[in-house]
Amino acid sequence: MNATVLNNENIVRSFEEILISLSEKEKNVIERRVWLKWEKETLQSIWNSFSPTITRERVRQIEESGIRKIWRIIKASILTDIQEKWIEFVKMSWGLASRDSLVNYLIKELNLEKDINKGVLETIVQSDFDILKSKQKLGCKIYFYLSKISRYNVDVIHKEAIKVLKKKKDVIEKEELFKIVSENLKDLRGISAPLVGSVLELFDDIIFWEDNLVWLTKWKILNPKTLKDKAVYILKKEWTPMHFVDIANKIIEVLEDNVKINTIHNELIRNEDFVLIGRGIYALREWWFKPGTVLDVISSILEKRNEPMSTEEIVKEVLKIRDVKETTIYMNLQNRQVIERVWRNFYQLKQ
Repeated sequence: MNATVLNNENIVRSFEEILISLSEKEKNVIERRVWLKWEKETLQSIWNSFSPTITRERVRQIEESGIRKIWRIIKASILTDIQEKWIEFVKMSWGLASRDSLVNYLIKELNLEKDINKGVLETIVQSDFDILKSKQKLGCKIYFYLSKISRYNVDVIHKEAIKVLKKKKDVIEKEELFKIVSENLKDLRGISAPLVGSVLELFDDIIFWEDNLVWLTKWKILNPKTLKDKAVYILKKEWTPMHFVDIANKIIEVLEDNVKINTIHNELIRNEDFVLIGRGIYALREWWFKPGTVLDVISSILEKRNEPMSTEEIVKEVLKIRDVKETTIYMNLQNRQVIERVWRNFYQLKQ
């Protein structure tokens, strides 16, 4: 690691000194591409200034040639710290990372000014022979990747994740999604759950929410309009059953909708997507909570087991899907019209 403290001034100065070793055309193209002395220019605008002398493709080749030439020179300069930090980051990201995440990492780790010339940072990174840069593609962030990573595999992983999400039709925990995709693509060279995660962060049609959940951008839960959708949004955001008062308060806080508590309570009561599991506490039916009274739940548990169960077992199973006091469960076990005690502290459905 170089002892020199990097800052915007000495990075640009060192970069300009390195460019002196290039041909005049290479130096001119790179300076214009990284916004060094003029406003940043596209290949098209640079080609317009050269044509008809050279083609647009030739301008791209000149830029690439110049970038590759400076790699060895950078190794002997203060700028080598930037390359070393990039390698550190890309290994943490399983071989690829978006341009923005890379630049932000370098700024943070090297304590650089936020207004640093990002084009210079990108060019320094790209000069490494083992590092490639993706082309601009609709719906996908520009990213840097190691040469061992296949862009074909990136697209395959993305398509498989979309397929899994569309089939599930609901949000999914990210670790579960990564595992499913990597298992479905187990024959793909170099596939792993962490690599799946790094790939999916590149695409605009996939949303990572609360650092734990994943869903598709187009799903309406991202922009809830009706009271039902807003209640679903809050329950999925909190990922736990909630009292109707807390749901209403969260809608007010998070979605900035001044909903009345009674209004949201009525919506929870009348809509079959919600299940009352305790005194005023609601869950989503899709979480496998069943509707009905505590007696209904006990009956369902006993019917499924199809043999006598102890009081302790029944209480444990009921509390998995109902937020009620144990005394409420004991009281319902005394309903002799539905349940009978077969011996001490063991119960079954009445025969």
